[in-house]
Amino acid sequence: MFRPKLIDTLQHYSTAQFGKDLMAGIIVGIVALPLAIAFAIASGVSPEKGLYTAVIAGFIISALGGSRVQIGGPTGAFIVIVYGIVQQYGINGLIIATFMAGIILVLMGIARLGTVIQYIPYPLIVGFTSGIALLIFSSQMKDFFGLQMGAVPADFIDKWKGYALHLSSVNWYAFLVAGITVLIVVLWPRITHKIPGSLIAILATTAAVSLLRLPVETIGARFGDIPSSLPAPAIPALDFTTIKNMVQPAFTIALLGGIESLLSAVVADGMMGGRHRSNMELVAQGAANIGSSIFGGIPATGAIARTATNIKNGGRTPVAGIVHAITLLLIMLFAGKWAALIPMPTLAGILVVVAYNMSEWHSFRAVLKGSRSDIAVLLTTFLLTVLIDLTVAIEIGIVLAAFLFMRKMIQTSGVNILTGRQDEQETGNGVFSGYDIPKGVEVFEITGPLFFGAAYKFKDAMRVIEKPPKVLIIRMGKVPIIDATGVKAIREVYTASKQRHTKLILSEVHSSQVLDALKDARLLFAIGKANVTPSFEAALVRSNTILQQ
Repeated sequence: MFRPKLIDTLQHYSTAQFGKDLMAGIIVGIVALPLAIAFAIASGVSPEKGLYTAVIAGFIISALGGSRVQIGGPTGAFIVIVYGIVQQYGINGLIIATFMAGIILVLMGIARLGTVIQYIPYPLIVGFTSGIALLIFSSQMKDFFGLQMGAVPADFIDKWKGYALHLSSVNWYAFLVAGITVLIVVLWPRITHKIPGSLIAILATTAAVSLLRLPVETIGARFGDIPSSLPAPAIPALDFTTIKNMVQPAFTIALLGGIESLLSAVVADGMMGGRHRSNMELVAQGAANIGSSIFGGIPATGAIARTATNIKNGGRTPVAGIVHAITLLLIMLFAGKWAALIPMPTLAGILVVVAYNMSEWHSFRAVLKGSRSDIAVLLTTFLLTVLIDLTVAIEIGIVLAAFLFMRKMIQTSGVNILTGRQDEQETGNGVFSGYDIPKGVEVFEITGPLFFGAAYKFKDAMRVIEKPPKVLIIRMGKVPIIDATGVKAIREVYTASKQRHTKLILSEVHSSQVLDALKDARLLFAIGKANVTPSFEAALVRSNTILQQ
Protein backbone atom coordinates (compact mmCIF):
# COMPACT_ATOMS: atom_id res chain seq x y z
CA MET A 1 0.00 0.00 0.00
CA PHE A 2 1.57 3.27 -1.16
CA ARG A 3 0.15 5.56 1.52
CA PRO A 4 2.28 7.32 4.13
CA LYS A 5 1.58 6.39 7.73
CA LEU A 6 1.23 10.10 8.52
CA ILE A 7 -2.11 10.17 6.67
CA ASP A 8 -3.46 7.24 8.69
CA THR A 9 -2.31 8.54 12.08
CA LEU A 10 -3.68 12.06 11.59
CA GLN A 11 -7.18 10.67 11.05
CA HIS A 12 -7.41 9.74 14.74
CA TYR A 13 -4.92 12.19 16.23
CA SER A 14 -5.37 13.66 19.71
CA THR A 15 -3.98 16.53 21.74
CA ALA A 16 -2.57 14.09 24.29
CA GLN A 17 -0.65 12.22 21.61
CA PHE A 18 0.67 15.49 20.18
CA GLY A 19 2.13 16.31 23.60
CA LYS A 20 3.93 12.96 23.68
CA ASP A 21 5.15 13.31 20.08
CA LEU A 22 6.35 16.85 20.77
CA MET A 23 8.43 15.79 23.77
CA ALA A 24 9.80 12.70 22.00
CA GLY A 25 10.69 14.76 18.91
CA ILE A 26 12.56 17.38 20.91
CA ILE A 27 14.53 14.72 22.81
CA VAL A 28 15.40 12.82 19.62
CA GLY A 29 16.41 16.08 17.95
CA ILE A 30 18.84 16.79 20.78
CA VAL A 31 20.17 13.22 20.56
CA ALA A 32 20.62 13.54 16.80
CA LEU A 33 22.59 16.82 16.96
CA PRO A 34 26.00 15.47 18.01
CA LEU A 35 25.56 12.31 15.94
CA ALA A 36 24.78 14.24 12.77
CA ILE A 37 27.92 16.34 13.21
CA ALA A 38 30.08 13.36 14.18
CA PHE A 39 28.89 11.16 11.29
CA ALA A 40 29.52 13.95 8.78
CA ILE A 41 33.07 14.62 10.00
CA ALA A 42 33.89 10.90 10.16
CA SER A 43 32.60 10.57 6.58
CA GLY A 44 35.14 13.11 5.36
CA VAL A 45 32.73 16.02 4.84
CA SER A 46 32.13 19.25 6.75
CA PRO A 47 29.91 19.06 9.87
CA GLU A 48 27.03 21.16 8.56
CA LYS A 49 26.33 18.56 5.86
CA GLY A 50 25.32 16.13 8.58
CA LEU A 51 22.89 18.72 9.95
CA TYR A 52 21.43 19.41 6.49
CA THR A 53 20.87 15.68 6.06
CA ALA A 54 19.24 15.23 9.46
CA VAL A 55 16.88 18.16 8.87
CA ILE A 56 15.86 17.55 5.24
CA ALA A 57 15.98 13.75 5.09
CA GLY A 58 14.61 13.38 8.61
CA PHE A 59 11.56 15.49 7.71
CA ILE A 60 10.86 13.65 4.43
CA ILE A 61 11.26 10.17 5.94
CA SER A 62 8.74 10.98 8.67
CA ALA A 63 6.30 12.77 6.35
CA LEU A 64 6.26 10.12 3.61
CA GLY A 65 7.44 6.96 5.39
CA GLY A 66 5.69 3.65 5.85
CA SER A 67 6.61 3.47 9.55
CA ARG A 68 4.88 5.47 12.27
CA VAL A 69 8.00 6.05 14.36
CA GLN A 70 10.99 5.87 12.00
CA ILE A 71 13.63 8.55 12.61
CA GLY A 72 15.82 9.20 9.61
CA GLY A 73 19.14 10.90 9.07
CA PRO A 74 22.85 10.15 8.65
CA THR A 75 23.98 6.92 10.30
CA GLY A 76 27.24 5.23 11.20
CA ALA A 77 26.73 2.53 8.59
CA PHE A 78 27.33 5.05 5.80
CA ILE A 79 30.59 6.44 7.19
CA VAL A 80 32.81 3.96 5.38
CA ILE A 81 30.93 4.22 2.08
CA VAL A 82 30.75 8.02 2.10
CA TYR A 83 34.41 8.39 3.08
CA GLY A 84 35.46 6.13 0.18
CA ILE A 85 33.28 7.99 -2.33
CA VAL A 86 34.58 11.38 -1.19
CA GLN A 87 38.18 10.18 -1.47
CA GLN A 88 37.63 8.85 -5.00
CA TYR A 89 35.05 11.18 -6.53
CA GLY A 90 34.99 14.26 -4.29
CA ILE A 91 32.01 16.02 -2.68
CA ASN A 92 30.29 16.54 -6.02
CA GLY A 93 30.55 12.83 -6.78
CA LEU A 94 29.01 12.02 -3.39
CA ILE A 95 26.06 14.35 -4.03
CA ILE A 96 25.44 12.76 -7.44
CA ALA A 97 25.71 9.23 -5.99
CA THR A 98 23.25 10.14 -3.22
CA PHE A 99 20.82 11.63 -5.76
CA MET A 100 21.03 8.50 -7.94
CA ALA A 101 20.67 6.24 -4.90
CA GLY A 102 17.46 8.09 -4.03
CA ILE A 103 16.06 7.40 -7.48
CA ILE A 104 17.06 3.71 -7.18
CA LEU A 105 15.33 3.44 -3.81
CA VAL A 106 12.13 4.99 -5.17
CA LEU A 107 12.16 2.52 -8.07
CA MET A 108 12.80 -0.38 -5.67
CA GLY A 109 9.78 0.66 -3.63
CA ILE A 110 7.55 1.04 -6.71
CA ALA A 111 8.72 -2.42 -7.85
CA ARG A 112 7.64 -3.75 -4.42
CA LEU A 113 11.10 -5.01 -3.48
CA GLY A 114 10.65 -4.01 0.16
CA THR A 115 9.74 -7.52 1.25
CA VAL A 116 12.61 -9.04 -0.74
CA ILE A 117 15.27 -6.88 0.95
CA GLN A 118 14.11 -8.15 4.34
CA TYR A 119 15.14 -11.67 3.30
CA ILE A 120 18.87 -10.89 3.10
CA PRO A 121 20.67 -13.53 5.23
CA TYR A 122 21.21 -12.60 8.86
CA PRO A 123 24.91 -13.71 8.96
CA LEU A 124 25.60 -11.37 6.04
CA ILE A 125 23.98 -8.43 7.86
CA VAL A 126 25.93 -9.17 11.06
CA GLY A 127 29.15 -9.56 9.06
CA PHE A 128 29.08 -6.24 7.27
CA THR A 129 27.64 -4.39 10.28
CA SER A 130 30.46 -5.66 12.50
CA GLY A 131 32.97 -4.83 9.77
CA ILE A 132 31.65 -1.29 9.49
CA ALA A 133 31.85 -0.92 13.27
CA LEU A 134 35.52 -1.92 13.23
CA LEU A 135 36.23 0.53 10.42
CA ILE A 136 34.47 3.38 12.28
CA PHE A 137 36.49 2.59 15.41
CA SER A 138 39.70 2.56 13.36
CA SER A 139 38.92 5.87 11.68
CA GLN A 140 38.63 7.69 15.04
CA MET A 141 42.03 6.83 16.52
CA LYS A 142 43.71 9.96 15.17
CA ASP A 143 41.31 12.34 16.96
CA PHE A 144 40.87 10.04 19.97
CA PHE A 145 44.58 10.24 20.73
CA GLY A 146 45.21 13.63 19.12
CA LEU A 147 47.90 12.19 16.84
CA GLN A 148 49.92 14.72 14.84
CA MET A 149 49.64 13.15 11.39
CA GLY A 150 48.28 14.07 7.98
CA ALA A 151 45.14 12.67 6.36
CA VAL A 152 44.13 9.24 7.64
CA PRO A 153 44.63 6.58 4.92
CA ALA A 154 41.47 4.94 3.58
CA ASP A 155 42.87 1.39 3.70
CA PHE A 156 42.36 -0.45 7.01
CA ILE A 157 45.89 -1.82 7.31
CA ASP A 158 47.46 1.46 6.18
CA LYS A 159 45.47 3.28 8.88
CA TRP A 160 46.99 1.23 11.66
CA LYS A 161 50.46 1.46 10.13
CA GLY A 162 50.08 5.25 10.14
CA TYR A 163 48.90 5.23 13.76
CA ALA A 164 51.86 3.10 14.79
CA LEU A 165 54.30 5.44 13.09
CA HIS A 166 52.88 8.50 14.92
CA LEU A 167 52.37 7.01 18.39
CA SER A 168 55.01 9.32 19.78
CA SER A 169 52.85 12.35 18.92
CA VAL A 170 49.97 11.46 21.28
CA ASN A 171 48.20 14.52 22.73
CA TRP A 172 47.38 13.44 26.29
CA TYR A 173 44.87 16.25 26.70
CA ALA A 174 42.97 14.98 23.68
CA PHE A 175 43.11 11.43 25.02
CA LEU A 176 41.78 12.64 28.39
CA VAL A 177 38.89 14.50 26.74
CA ALA A 178 38.01 11.46 24.60
CA GLY A 179 38.23 9.12 27.59
CA ILE A 180 35.98 11.33 29.71
CA THR A 181 33.50 11.48 26.80
CA VAL A 182 33.32 7.69 26.61
CA LEU A 183 32.79 7.43 30.37
CA ILE A 184 29.99 10.03 30.35
CA VAL A 185 28.20 8.45 27.36
CA VAL A 186 28.41 4.96 28.88
CA LEU A 187 27.57 5.86 32.51
CA TRP A 188 25.07 8.71 32.09
CA PRO A 189 22.08 6.41 31.32
CA ARG A 190 22.40 5.11 34.88
CA ILE A 191 21.39 8.58 36.05
CA THR A 192 18.66 9.36 33.49
CA HIS A 193 17.51 8.43 30.01
CA LYS A 194 15.69 11.71 29.48
CA ILE A 195 18.82 13.64 28.49
CA PRO A 196 21.28 11.89 26.14
CA GLY A 197 24.75 11.19 27.49
CA SER A 198 26.33 12.38 24.24
CA LEU A 199 24.86 15.87 24.77
CA ILE A 200 26.12 16.01 28.37
CA ALA A 201 29.56 14.90 27.19
CA ILE A 202 29.65 17.63 24.53
CA LEU A 203 28.56 20.34 26.96
CA ALA A 204 31.00 19.24 29.68
CA THR A 205 34.08 18.73 27.50
CA THR A 206 33.44 21.83 25.37
CA ALA A 207 33.18 23.97 28.51
CA ALA A 208 36.31 22.39 30.00
CA VAL A 209 38.41 22.85 26.85
CA SER A 210 37.25 26.45 26.39
CA LEU A 211 37.63 27.55 30.03
CA LEU A 212 40.90 25.74 30.67
CA ARG A 213 42.26 26.64 27.21
CA LEU A 214 43.40 23.07 26.60
CA PRO A 215 45.52 22.49 23.47
CA VAL A 216 42.86 20.36 21.79
CA GLU A 217 41.62 20.73 18.20
CA THR A 218 37.99 21.82 17.81
CA ILE A 219 35.49 21.70 14.94
CA GLY A 220 36.07 25.41 14.31
CA ALA A 221 39.84 25.00 14.18
CA ARG A 222 39.54 22.33 11.50
CA PHE A 223 36.46 23.37 9.51
CA GLY A 224 35.84 27.01 10.40
CA ASP A 225 32.42 28.38 11.35
CA ILE A 226 29.29 26.27 10.86
CA PRO A 227 26.65 27.97 8.67
CA SER A 228 23.46 28.91 10.51
CA SER A 229 21.09 28.46 7.55
CA LEU A 230 20.18 25.92 4.90
CA PRO A 231 21.88 26.29 1.51
CA ALA A 232 19.95 27.02 -1.67
CA PRO A 233 18.68 23.82 -3.31
CA ALA A 234 20.42 22.70 -6.49
CA ILE A 235 19.75 19.61 -8.62
CA PRO A 236 23.02 17.79 -9.47
CA ALA A 237 24.09 17.91 -13.12
CA LEU A 238 23.88 14.43 -14.63
CA ASP A 239 25.25 13.10 -17.91
CA PHE A 240 25.78 9.60 -19.28
CA THR A 241 29.46 9.43 -18.29
CA THR A 242 28.74 10.57 -14.73
CA ILE A 243 25.86 8.13 -14.36
CA LYS A 244 28.03 5.29 -15.65
CA ASN A 245 30.82 6.11 -13.17
CA MET A 246 28.51 6.53 -10.19
CA VAL A 247 26.20 3.53 -10.68
CA GLN A 248 28.15 1.23 -8.37
CA PRO A 249 28.48 3.62 -5.39
CA ALA A 250 24.85 4.72 -5.88
CA PHE A 251 23.66 1.12 -5.84
CA THR A 252 25.70 0.46 -2.70
CA ILE A 253 24.13 3.46 -0.95
CA ALA A 254 20.66 2.38 -2.06
CA LEU A 255 21.10 -1.24 -0.96
CA LEU A 256 22.56 -0.38 2.42
CA GLY A 257 20.01 2.37 2.97
CA GLY A 258 17.17 0.01 2.12
CA ILE A 259 18.46 -2.75 4.37
CA GLU A 260 19.10 -0.50 7.37
CA SER A 261 15.84 1.41 7.08
CA LEU A 262 13.75 -1.76 6.89
CA LEU A 263 15.71 -3.35 9.74
CA SER A 264 15.00 -0.26 11.82
CA ALA A 265 11.31 -0.44 10.90
CA VAL A 266 11.17 -4.14 11.87
CA VAL A 267 12.82 -3.37 15.23
CA ALA A 268 10.32 -0.56 15.79
CA ASP A 269 7.42 -2.91 14.98
CA GLY A 270 8.70 -5.33 17.59
CA MET A 271 8.99 -2.60 20.24
CA MET A 272 5.49 -1.18 19.78
CA GLY A 273 3.53 -3.96 18.11
CA GLY A 274 2.95 -2.10 14.84
CA ARG A 275 3.40 -3.03 11.21
CA HIS A 276 5.24 -0.90 8.70
CA ARG A 277 4.73 -0.65 4.94
CA SER A 278 8.07 -1.70 3.52
CA ASN A 279 7.55 -0.49 -0.05
CA MET A 280 6.27 2.92 1.07
CA GLU A 281 9.27 3.13 3.38
CA LEU A 282 11.65 2.55 0.45
CA VAL A 283 9.92 5.28 -1.56
CA ALA A 284 10.27 7.67 1.39
CA GLN A 285 13.94 6.77 1.86
CA GLY A 286 14.53 7.44 -1.83
CA ALA A 287 12.77 10.80 -1.68
CA ALA A 288 14.78 11.67 1.44
CA ASN A 289 18.10 10.96 -0.27
CA ILE A 290 17.06 12.96 -3.31
CA GLY A 291 16.11 15.85 -1.03
CA SER A 292 19.32 15.55 0.99
CA SER A 293 21.51 15.65 -2.13
CA ILE A 294 19.65 18.70 -3.51
CA PHE A 295 20.58 20.60 -0.31
CA GLY A 296 24.18 19.33 -0.36
CA GLY A 297 23.68 16.63 2.27
CA ILE A 298 24.93 13.05 2.56
CA PRO A 299 23.12 9.68 2.39
CA ALA A 300 20.38 9.07 4.95
CA THR A 301 18.42 6.09 6.20
CA GLY A 302 16.40 4.96 9.18
CA ALA A 303 18.42 5.15 12.41
CA ILE A 304 17.71 2.26 14.77
CA ALA A 305 19.03 3.92 17.95
CA ARG A 306 17.20 7.21 17.37
CA THR A 307 14.01 5.35 16.39
CA ALA A 308 14.21 3.35 19.62
CA THR A 309 14.75 6.59 21.57
CA ASN A 310 11.66 8.04 19.92
CA ILE A 311 9.52 5.05 20.96
CA LYS A 312 10.86 4.97 24.52
CA ASN A 313 9.98 8.66 24.98
CA GLY A 314 6.38 8.27 23.83
CA GLY A 315 6.59 8.96 20.09
CA ARG A 316 3.88 7.00 18.27
CA THR A 317 3.25 8.91 15.04
CA PRO A 318 5.36 10.51 12.29
CA VAL A 319 4.70 13.89 13.95
CA ALA A 320 7.51 13.07 16.40
CA GLY A 321 9.95 12.62 13.52
CA ILE A 322 8.84 15.89 11.97
CA VAL A 323 9.34 17.67 15.31
CA HIS A 324 12.81 16.10 15.53
CA ALA A 325 13.73 17.64 12.16
CA ILE A 326 12.31 21.05 13.12
CA THR A 327 14.21 20.92 16.44
CA LEU A 328 17.48 20.34 14.61
CA LEU A 329 16.70 23.17 12.20
CA LEU A 330 16.06 25.60 15.05
CA ILE A 331 19.27 24.55 16.83
CA MET A 332 21.22 25.05 13.60
CA LEU A 333 19.65 28.47 12.97
CA PHE A 334 20.09 29.90 16.45
CA ALA A 335 22.92 27.94 18.10
CA GLY A 336 24.89 26.50 15.19
CA LYS A 337 27.84 28.86 15.70
CA TRP A 338 28.49 27.39 19.14
CA ALA A 339 29.02 23.94 17.57
CA ALA A 340 32.39 25.17 16.27
CA LEU A 341 33.69 25.01 19.88
CA ILE A 342 33.12 21.23 20.18
CA PRO A 343 36.45 19.37 20.60
CA MET A 344 37.30 16.79 17.96
CA PRO A 345 38.29 14.18 20.63
CA THR A 346 34.75 14.49 22.02
CA LEU A 347 33.24 13.47 18.69
CA ALA A 348 35.80 10.67 18.42
CA GLY A 349 34.75 9.38 21.85
CA ILE A 350 31.07 9.45 20.86
CA LEU A 351 31.82 7.53 17.65
CA VAL A 352 33.87 4.92 19.51
CA VAL A 353 30.79 4.18 21.61
CA VAL A 354 28.65 4.14 18.45
CA ALA A 355 31.07 1.66 16.89
CA TYR A 356 30.89 -0.60 19.95
CA ASN A 357 27.09 -0.55 19.89
CA MET A 358 27.12 -1.29 16.15
CA SER A 359 29.56 -4.16 16.48
CA GLU A 360 26.84 -6.63 17.48
CA TRP A 361 29.50 -8.81 19.09
CA HIS A 362 26.81 -10.83 20.87
CA SER A 363 25.23 -11.66 17.50
CA PHE A 364 28.66 -12.23 15.94
CA ARG A 365 29.53 -14.77 18.63
CA ALA A 366 26.12 -16.45 18.32
CA VAL A 367 26.50 -16.93 14.55
CA LEU A 368 29.99 -18.38 15.09
CA LYS A 369 28.30 -21.15 17.10
CA GLY A 370 25.98 -21.97 14.20
CA SER A 371 26.39 -24.00 11.02
CA ARG A 372 29.55 -23.91 8.94
CA SER A 373 27.75 -22.24 6.04
CA ASP A 374 26.57 -19.39 8.29
CA ILE A 375 30.08 -19.00 9.69
CA ALA A 376 31.50 -18.88 6.15
CA VAL A 377 29.08 -16.11 5.11
CA LEU A 378 29.72 -14.17 8.34
CA LEU A 379 33.52 -14.24 8.18
CA THR A 380 33.71 -13.70 4.42
CA THR A 381 31.47 -10.63 4.61
CA PHE A 382 33.26 -9.30 7.69
CA LEU A 383 36.77 -9.66 6.27
CA LEU A 384 35.85 -8.28 2.84
CA THR A 385 34.16 -5.28 4.47
CA VAL A 386 37.24 -4.53 6.56
CA LEU A 387 39.99 -5.33 4.09
CA ILE A 388 38.49 -4.71 0.64
CA ASP A 389 35.22 -2.84 0.20
CA LEU A 390 31.64 -2.95 1.49
CA THR A 391 30.23 -3.24 -2.04
CA VAL A 392 32.36 -6.29 -2.77
CA ALA A 393 31.48 -7.73 0.64
CA ILE A 394 27.72 -7.48 0.05
CA GLU A 395 27.95 -8.83 -3.51
CA ILE A 396 30.15 -11.80 -2.66
CA GLY A 397 28.29 -12.41 0.61
CA ILE A 398 24.93 -12.66 -1.18
CA VAL A 399 26.35 -14.96 -3.87
CA LEU A 400 28.07 -17.16 -1.28
CA ALA A 401 24.92 -17.36 0.85
CA ALA A 402 22.89 -18.31 -2.24
CA PHE A 403 25.33 -21.07 -3.23
CA LEU A 404 25.45 -22.47 0.30
CA PHE A 405 21.65 -22.42 0.47
CA MET A 406 21.47 -24.30 -2.84
CA ARG A 407 23.92 -26.83 -1.44
CA LYS A 408 21.62 -27.40 1.53
CA MET A 409 18.63 -27.76 -0.78
CA ILE A 410 20.53 -30.26 -2.90
CA GLN A 411 21.35 -32.28 0.20
CA THR A 412 17.66 -32.43 1.14
CA SER A 413 16.71 -33.58 -2.37
CA GLY A 414 16.99 -37.22 -3.34
CA VAL A 415 15.74 -39.99 -5.60
CA ASN A 416 14.81 -43.37 -4.11
CA ILE A 417 14.23 -46.60 -6.01
CA LEU A 418 11.26 -48.63 -4.73
CA THR A 419 11.20 -52.35 -5.50
CA GLY A 420 9.32 -55.47 -4.40
CA ARG A 421 7.12 -55.47 -1.32
CA GLN A 422 6.69 -52.13 0.48
CA ASP A 423 4.96 -51.64 3.85
CA GLU A 424 3.17 -48.72 5.48
CA GLN A 425 2.07 -46.98 2.33
CA GLU A 426 -0.58 -44.29 2.87
CA THR A 427 -3.59 -44.73 0.61
CA GLY A 428 -5.84 -41.97 -0.68
CA ASN A 429 -8.17 -42.51 2.28
CA GLY A 430 -5.38 -41.92 4.78
CA VAL A 431 -5.15 -45.64 5.65
CA PHE A 432 -1.75 -47.32 5.79
CA SER A 433 -1.39 -50.61 3.94
CA GLY A 434 1.22 -52.69 2.19
CA TYR A 435 1.52 -52.94 -1.57
CA ASP A 436 3.40 -54.94 -4.20
CA ILE A 437 5.26 -53.54 -7.17
CA PRO A 438 4.56 -55.93 -10.03
CA LYS A 439 7.27 -57.23 -12.35
CA GLY A 440 7.91 -55.00 -15.33
CA VAL A 441 7.33 -51.84 -13.25
CA GLU A 442 10.06 -49.54 -11.99
CA VAL A 443 9.26 -46.95 -9.30
CA PHE A 444 11.33 -43.87 -8.49
CA GLU A 445 10.40 -41.44 -5.73
CA ILE A 446 11.71 -37.85 -5.84
CA THR A 447 12.00 -36.05 -2.50
CA GLY A 448 12.66 -32.33 -2.21
CA PRO A 449 12.72 -29.55 -4.82
CA LEU A 450 13.62 -30.62 -8.35
CA PHE A 451 15.69 -27.63 -9.46
CA PHE A 452 18.89 -27.15 -11.42
CA GLY A 453 21.04 -28.03 -8.41
CA ALA A 454 19.31 -31.37 -7.76
CA ALA A 455 18.31 -32.44 -11.28
CA TYR A 456 21.60 -34.29 -11.75
CA LYS A 457 20.62 -36.69 -8.94
CA PHE A 458 17.46 -37.56 -10.81
CA LYS A 459 19.36 -38.11 -14.06
CA ASP A 460 21.92 -40.33 -12.33
CA ALA A 461 19.13 -42.40 -10.79
CA MET A 462 17.53 -42.92 -14.20
CA ARG A 463 20.79 -44.27 -15.58
CA VAL A 464 20.70 -47.28 -13.24
CA ILE A 465 17.82 -48.74 -15.27
CA GLU A 466 19.49 -51.53 -17.25
CA LYS A 467 16.52 -53.36 -18.78
CA PRO A 468 13.72 -51.11 -20.03
CA PRO A 469 10.62 -51.70 -17.88
CA LYS A 470 7.11 -51.86 -19.30
CA VAL A 471 6.05 -49.09 -16.92
CA LEU A 472 8.06 -46.37 -15.19
CA ILE A 473 6.36 -44.63 -12.25
CA ILE A 474 7.81 -41.37 -10.92
CA ARG A 475 6.36 -40.38 -7.56
CA MET A 476 6.34 -36.58 -7.10
CA GLY A 477 4.25 -36.14 -3.97
CA LYS A 478 7.27 -34.80 -2.07
CA VAL A 479 8.36 -32.33 -4.75
CA PRO A 480 7.30 -28.80 -3.64
CA ILE A 481 8.84 -26.89 -6.56
CA ILE A 482 10.37 -27.52 -9.96
CA ASP A 483 12.32 -25.22 -12.26
CA ALA A 484 13.12 -25.27 -15.99
CA THR A 485 16.04 -27.67 -15.47
CA GLY A 486 13.80 -30.06 -13.54
CA VAL A 487 11.15 -29.89 -16.27
CA LYS A 488 13.85 -30.61 -18.85
CA ALA A 489 14.96 -33.65 -16.84
CA ILE A 490 11.37 -35.01 -16.78
CA ARG A 491 11.06 -34.37 -20.52
CA GLU A 492 14.30 -36.27 -21.20
CA VAL A 493 13.00 -39.22 -19.18
CA TYR A 494 9.73 -39.12 -21.13
CA THR A 495 11.57 -39.01 -24.47
CA ALA A 496 13.87 -41.89 -23.47
CA SER A 497 10.89 -43.92 -22.20
CA LYS A 498 9.01 -43.40 -25.46
CA GLN A 499 12.01 -44.59 -27.47
CA ARG A 500 12.28 -47.69 -25.28
CA HIS A 501 8.53 -48.37 -25.48
CA THR A 502 8.11 -47.72 -21.74
CA LYS A 503 4.97 -46.07 -20.41
CA LEU A 504 5.71 -43.17 -18.08
CA ILE A 505 3.35 -42.48 -15.16
CA LEU A 506 3.63 -39.38 -12.99
CA SER A 507 2.13 -40.03 -9.56
CA GLU A 508 0.98 -37.59 -6.85
CA VAL A 509 1.75 -34.29 -8.53
CA HIS A 510 0.17 -32.33 -5.68
CA SER A 511 2.13 -29.04 -5.80
CA SER A 512 0.28 -26.42 -7.83
CA GLN A 513 3.61 -24.89 -8.88
CA VAL A 514 4.87 -28.24 -10.22
CA LEU A 515 1.54 -28.94 -11.92
CA ASP A 516 1.51 -25.53 -13.62
CA ALA A 517 5.13 -25.89 -14.77
CA LEU A 518 4.43 -29.29 -16.35
CA LYS A 519 1.26 -27.97 -17.97
CA ASP A 520 3.07 -24.94 -19.42
CA ALA A 521 5.73 -27.24 -20.84
CA ARG A 522 2.96 -29.38 -22.46
CA LEU A 523 4.38 -32.42 -20.67
CA LEU A 524 1.10 -33.45 -19.07
CA PHE A 525 -0.52 -33.45 -22.49
CA ALA A 526 2.32 -35.52 -23.97
CA ILE A 527 2.32 -38.06 -21.12
CA GLY A 528 -1.47 -38.34 -21.22
CA LYS A 529 -4.14 -37.52 -18.68
CA ALA A 530 -4.63 -41.19 -17.74
CA ASN A 531 -0.92 -41.48 -16.88
CA VAL A 532 -0.94 -38.63 -14.36
CA THR A 533 -2.48 -40.11 -11.21
CA PRO A 534 -3.50 -38.41 -7.95
CA SER A 535 -2.20 -41.26 -5.73
CA PHE A 536 0.35 -44.04 -5.84
CA GLU A 537 -2.44 -46.57 -5.42
CA ALA A 538 -4.01 -45.26 -8.63
CA ALA A 539 -0.61 -45.41 -10.37
CA LEU A 540 -0.31 -49.13 -9.52
CA VAL A 541 -3.82 -49.76 -10.84
CA ARG A 542 -2.92 -47.91 -14.05
CA SER A 543 0.34 -49.89 -14.40
CA ASN A 544 -1.54 -53.20 -14.05
CA THR A 545 -3.91 -52.09 -16.80
CA ILE A 546 -0.95 -51.28 -19.07
CA LEU A 547 0.70 -54.63 -18.32
CA GLN A 548 -2.49 -56.51 -19.18
CA GLN A 549 -2.74 -54.68 -22.48
